[in-house]
Amino acid sequence: MNVVITGHVDHGKSTVIGRLMADTNSLPEGKLEQVKASCARNSKPFEYAFLLDALKDEQSQGITIDSARVFFQTEKRHYIIIDAPGHIEFLKNMVTGAARAEAAFLCIDADEGVQENSRRHGYLLSMLGIKQMCVLVNKMDLVNYDKKVYKSVVRKYSRFLKSIDMNDVRFIPVSGREGDNIASLSENMPWWTGDTVLTLIDKFQKEQAPVDLDFRMPVQDVYKFTDMGDNRRIIAGTISSGTLRSGDELVVYPSGKRATVADIENFNGPPLESAPAGMATGFTTTEQIYTKRGDLVVRAGEKAPQTGNVLRVNLFWLGREPFVKDKEYVLKVGSARVRMKLYDTLKVIDASNLNTDGMKKMVERHDVADCVLSTKRPIAFDLVEDFPDTSRFVIVDGYEIAGGGIIREVIRDKQADYRNRVLDRNLRWDTGNISCEERTAVYGHKPRLVLVGGPEDPRKAAFAKVLEKTLFSQGIKAYYLGVRNVLAGLDADMTVRRDEVYPEDREEMIRRLAELAHILLDSGMVLISTVSYLSFNEREIFRTSVAPAKVRTIWIGDPSESDVDADYTVTDADEAISQMEQVMDVLQKKGVGK
Repeated sequence: MNVVITGHVDHGKSTVIGRLMADTNSLPEGKLEQVKASCARNSKPFEYAFLLDALKDEQSQGITIDSARVFFQTEKRHYIIIDAPGHIEFLKNMVTGAARAEAAFLCIDADEGVQENSRRHGYLLSMLGIKQMCVLVNKMDLVNYDKKVYKSVVRKYSRFLKSIDMNDVRFIPVSGREGDNIASLSENMPWWTGDTVLTLIDKFQKEQAPVDLDFRMPVQDVYKFTDMGDNRRIIAGTISSGTLRSGDELVVYPSGKRATVADIENFNGPPLESAPAGMATGFTTTEQIYTKRGDLVVRAGEKAPQTGNVLRVNLFWLGREPFVKDKEYVLKVGSARVRMKLYDTLKVIDASNLNTDGMKKMVERHDVADCVLSTKRPIAFDLVEDFPDTSRFVIVDGYEIAGGGIIREVIRDKQADYRNRVLDRNLRWDTGNISCEERTAVYGHKPRLVLVGGPEDPRKAAFAKVLEKTLFSQGIKAYYLGVRNVLAGLDADMTVRRDEVYPEDREEMIRRLAELAHILLDSGMVLISTVSYLSFNEREIFRTSVAPAKVRTIWIGDPSESDVDADYTVTDADEAISQMEQVMDVLQKKGVGK
């Protein structure tokens, strides 16, 4: 069992663990005598913390800098105790140490009382999903083992814990240096008859083993082999929970594509019958489906993950620069890596005192925030109460991990209903015997959708037709589909005046066109379609429908009339065809063509 011990700097975390190890005879033989002799040689008073603080700077400065792991055993079970640093500058190290813990001790100096990182660490433990926690009111010897001092700390910190919804937290008065209530009850505190650190640690409940949970595997990569007639497509990743078995029916999210496990691959050996949580593995499927890095594989019939691109999260920020709107960051969840922006801050909390600022629109270093993130594309993930591993995320700013946290909920955006319909469509889709990869290999290019947007203008359609011809002349299976063609047939039942669709019918028109685009792209085509006054939300409908195929956008006309971030813009429609060479260069760089 993994147990972390945290708290404000110099509140005695390392001393408590060192004393626990010494009093239970858990130290390596001769370790205690060796450290005492070293202290004597250097005219330094002996500290139990020196048994853990291995770094030279840690011993000289009397602080913990990096997380230390201590192996400890009681009659009940084995433990790994993680001594996390308390100094604010090493907050990243504290989070790293606590991230895998199942329970936590938090030290508070009885003499100093509740301090800045006492609150901050408590908040972070709550965010990391650690439900079992005990507060050790340490250094009771410095306050003459006064029960009133202990009760004062308990009252003050309990109020804080209740404000962050941590209600079932225990408290123990201890002295790490003197050994009071560490491994045995203290004669100096006859008023305390509760647990010691040693008895309480055995009362912590072991979390359910990952292998007993529903199946989850973030896709790390897809490997294709062609040597010696090997045509396997191996979907690879590390199983985060559950067990994968040969013959399992799987669903890949966020697309909703289904497949059945054919073989679980075994490097340099025969296929396996099963693979448990924690194992890095790969499998092939009986049906060829398109999947990619960042997808989440689950077993059909088990609890489905969440999907979406607008997420409400709790996060803590450690970056040097504040977390602000209108700046692009990278969000990493599982194996997914997607560009994102801060959409809104619901509240920003100074975790040291819980002062809340609902008007603050940035998150500064060491702040904790409840906010909304918007990702470039929908991703699959879980909520922290269901599967912690696939709900935790980090935010990368440039080359630095600047923040992290947990996903609380999906916020229903304008595409939420349509995403659910597409997901249902994909779950029901009757796939043929020719895979997307096989078509790509034969055609020599991947399926793509090129949307040509702009104001109502016949020159837009003329440009799209020339683009179709240009792609076709290069051996690409391209097809032009104008909105007028769709209105004349598929959308003939819609209300039309002067070839313009009424606003109430436009959403349905876009949906139908997106579904038609999905079919044509599924056949391996490159589709060029014109959509007058294409909006950002409408383009997202196309992206949702044809995913995982890519959508590229060309805008013809005044860009001020658009909220679409086009791949290429031609401001003057008269110059559109003359800029075909530049357009083709951009499209080829974006993966359109051979």
